[in-house]
Amino acid sequence: MTVAATRTVRVVAALIPRPEDGNRFLVQQRLPGGSRALLWEFPGGKVEPGESDEVALARECREELDVELSVGRRLWEGRHTYPDLTVELVLYAARMVTGEPKPLGAHMLAFHTPAEMQALPFCEADIPLLNDLVAGRLGSLD
Repeated sequence: MTVAATRTVRVVAALIPRPEDGNRFLVQQRLPGGSRALLWEFPGGKVEPGESDEVALARECREELDVELSVGRRLWEGRHTYPDLTVELVLYAARMVTGEPKPLGAHMLAFHTPAEMQALPFCEADIPLLNDLVAGRLGSLD
């Protein structure tokens, strides 16, 4: 039996602290009706051909959240294979420079502590990342 090759997508995500509470981070709930509907994830999206991770992350957050980001260092990288695609997920530290986040490309936005996030149904690709965040294995966020 042969297994069909799935397409691979590079996805960048942002760990964005709440400005007045650095222990809470922005997460978003995926839109209903699409793939992985209503699951939670860190804000971000696909890297388009010719884009750097940082440019893609800033663009995605501008389009989907209406915020301008300052993108910091890479915090985490992982890979997850779904039945329909393989995701290379990279998390960056980020801060909002301007704007208040709006759910333009999400069903809902929320700021949660890592412990609170564990009670939410997250996309499978984000779960190892979330576990490392809860365990304090991402290092300094600055």
